[in-house]
Amino acid sequence: MTKLTVPVLAALFLAGSAAGALADKVGADWMPIGQVIQKVEAAGYTQISEIEADDGHWEGEGMKDGKPMKFKADPRTGAILSEKAGK
Repeated sequence: MTKLTVPVLAALFLAGSAAGALADKVGADWMPIGQVIQKVEAAGYTQISEIEADDGHWEGEGMKDGKPMKFKADPRTGAILSEKAGK
C-alpha cells in the first residue's frame, strides 16, 4: 500500500473543499479519489500535487520521469486518458 504524502493529503483536502467548489461533481459510479491516486502512481506519477473532478474525468498534476506533468484519468477505472507537460 502506498503512503500518502503531505502534499497529496493537502490536495485531497482542497479537492473536497474550496477547489471542489470550482470543479465538477464526482459521479456516483466514479472510483474514489484514493484509488485513482494509486492508479496514477502505478502509471509512474509521483508527487501528485493536485487532483479534482473536471469535465467528466479526474484531472491532476504530478511528476513523471522527473518532469512536471498534467494528466486526465478515467473516472471509473483510474486509467490515464491523456497527459502533457506541466509548468
